[in-house]
Amino acid sequence: MTKSICISGYYGFDNFGDELILKVLVENLKSFSFPTKITVFSSNPIKTSNNLGVNSINSFDVFKLVNTIIRSDCIISGGGSLLQDTTSAKSLIYYLFILGLAQLLRKKTIIFAQGIGPINNKLLVRLTAFILKQTKYITVRDDNSIKLLKDWGINANKCDDPVWNINIEKSEKKGKIGIQLRNCKIITDKFISELAININKYYSNKELNILSLQNSYDLNICNKLKYELEKINKSLNIKIIENSSNENIIKEIIQLEELIAMRYHACLIAIKAGVKLLPINYDIKVENLGKEFNLIEINPREINEIGKIFEEYQNKNIIQNSDIIKNKAYNFKELEKQILN
Repeated sequence: MTKSICISGYYGFDNFGDELILKVLVENLKSFSFPTKITVFSSNPIKTSNNLGVNSINSFDVFKLVNTIIRSDCIISGGGSLLQDTTSAKSLIYYLFILGLAQLLRKKTIIFAQGIGPINNKLLVRLTAFILKQTKYITVRDDNSIKLLKDWGINANKCDDPVWNINIEKSEKKGKIGIQLRNCKIITDKFISELAININKYYSNKELNILSLQNSYDLNICNKLKYELEKINKSLNIKIIENSSNENIIKEIIQLEELIAMRYHACLIAIKAGVKLLPINYDIKVENLGKEFNLIEINPREINEIGKIFEEYQNKNIIQNSDIIKNKAYNFKELEKQILN
């Protein structure tokens, strides 16, 4: 019997990590032992449908959303960090609305590979806890989410990020250095200037590829770094890579000799591909990833330490722990069982 499954998340915005998670999820749903009819709620439904070969509707077309949920068997929310209000209380209310409506209509609801919180609004805390208590199956990516849910009286399963499930072919390293930045409050002009000084100091003889993985967030800060580098040394070989498909971004990363990166999933792909990695710790998930693999990290809040970090990084031969990588995978067999039962 065909299962009609809706997927709700931050899709259609060209976010590298979220789109990779969606791709892995859809591919696995299609491989299940029972037939599935998949509908993704997306801000760009035509692109999502064409890229993944699924039905897709606009995330904000309430009439279509309601009718699609009515005809569905199961709603999957995630992955990513959807249930938090630091980005926006409106987005949290939206994702809770999808889950709450599905539960009101007696549909099966699943939280897929999310990070929960922080939620600062006390009313939204109570609403989130109430809805999650009615959720059939919850998987979260970190210990903080497990602890938060436990405090709310909710059981959840810790999981690996689904992007670990992507198959990556070994690629010849081409001597390029990748730098991947995204815009956020702690990435100041002073930080960019100090970063540029050290990149020029250690990599002036290398091809420098600056990666914009989501132009609306990344491109402006990438251009700032390029400007600062060219101010220091006009002879640098610098290329900004933008508007690439996720597949091409992965190809770019796995060919690098080294990567200096902020985004969690860019770091994850580098680790999986055996690329020497210097993470920029702007978020707890990047910090946790660095600790798990014993990586040296740049802290953007400690600008005066950046030079020391680069020097230490140059002198340390960082070898990825292949045993940890080999054992990392999201358990889609359990997800299949939860949807079927």
